[in-house]
Amino acid sequence: MKIREALLAGPLGFGTAPLGNMYRDIPEDEALATVDAAWDAGTRFFDTAPFYGAGLAEIRLGKALSKRPRSDYVLSSKVGRLILDEVEDPSGRDHGEKGEIFKHGRPNKIVPDYSADGTMKSIEDSLRRMRVDHIDFVWVHDIAQDFYGDRWLAMFETARTGAFRALSKLRDEGVIKGWGLGVNKVEPVELLLGLAEADPDGTLLAGRYTLLDHEMALQRLMPAAQRRKVDIVIGGPYSSGVLAGGRHFEYGAVPPVIAAKVERISALCVEYNIAIKAAALHFSLAHPASAAVIPGASKPGRILEDHAALKTKIPAEFWHELRKRGLVAAEAPLPI
Repeated sequence: MKIREALLAGPLGFGTAPLGNMYRDIPEDEALATVDAAWDAGTRFFDTAPFYGAGLAEIRLGKALSKRPRSDYVLSSKVGRLILDEVEDPSGRDHGEKGEIFKHGRPNKIVPDYSADGTMKSIEDSLRRMRVDHIDFVWVHDIAQDFYGDRWLAMFETARTGAFRALSKLRDEGVIKGWGLGVNKVEPVELLLGLAEADPDGTLLAGRYTLLDHEMALQRLMPAAQRRKVDIVIGGPYSSGVLAGGRHFEYGAVPPVIAAKVERISALCVEYNIAIKAAALHFSLAHPASAAVIPGASKPGRILEDHAALKTKIPAEFWHELRKRGLVAAEAPLPI
C-alpha cells in the first residue's frame, strides 16, 4: 500500500526523533505533552525509530498513544539496529557524522543488523516498546555513507538479501502495509529503485528535499520515484531546524553560506507576511512524488506552528519571486 493511500488526516505527520532526547534532555511530561498536542491538532501519522534515543522515542510515543484507538492513526518505525539490554557510554558511540545527536538518550547498546532475522527481532522489540500490535510502514534505517562511511554498500547488500526480502514477505502477508528506506542521502534510494527484485512502497527521505537542499533529489530521485510509483515521505523539512529558527543544519553547526540563504528566504517571507515554516512545508509537499511531510518537535507549541504553517495560504507571487531570486531550482515544482 502507498503512504498516500494509508493516510487518515492529510499529509502532515510527526517525526518523533526529538522525543529520543535529540540534542538535549527532554523532560518526560514535555515529551508526552508534545504527542498529545499533535493528536489534538489532528495529526494521525507518527514516525519513530529504535535509534532515536536507543528506544526512548518509541517508549514515549507508545505511552502517549496508548490511550488512542490503534486503528485511528498510521504508525511507521524502522529496522536496521537492535537495542540491547547491555549498556554503554552514549558519548562513545560511533554513528558516523551524527554520532552525538542522541547522547542524552538511553545508554542501551545499539548494534546494526540488516539481516532478515535482525529485521524480525527489531520489529518485535518495537512492538513491545510501543505496546502496540502492529506497525503500518517499516523503513530500513540509515544504510548510507553518513553513518557507515564506505562500508554502507556492504550494509546495503546485507539489507538487500535480508531486510528487503523479509519486509516484502511481511507486506505480502498483510502484516505491514508497506516498506522502504529511511535515509538522509539520495544515493541509497537511487540504488533501491534500480533493483529488479525489490518492490518498495515508499521511502522516508530526510533533509534532501527542502528549501535549502533539493537539487540532487529533484534531478535524480524524485522522477525515478514517480516512475516506480514509490511515495516519498519528506523528513527534516526544516533542515535540522535552521528553517525554523534553530541552530542546527545537517545535525551540526550552520555554515555561513546556509545562514546567508536562510536570511534571504526569511527576508522574502517577511515581505509577504508568511512564516518561513509555511514556505518550507509547502515547498516540500509541492513535488508530485511527495506524499507526506513529518517535521519533528519536542514542544507542544512547535506542533501548533506546524499545523498553522500548513494551513497558510501563500500567494503565487511569493513563489515566483523565490524562483526569480534564485532561491529554488528553476525546475522545482511550486505550490501554485
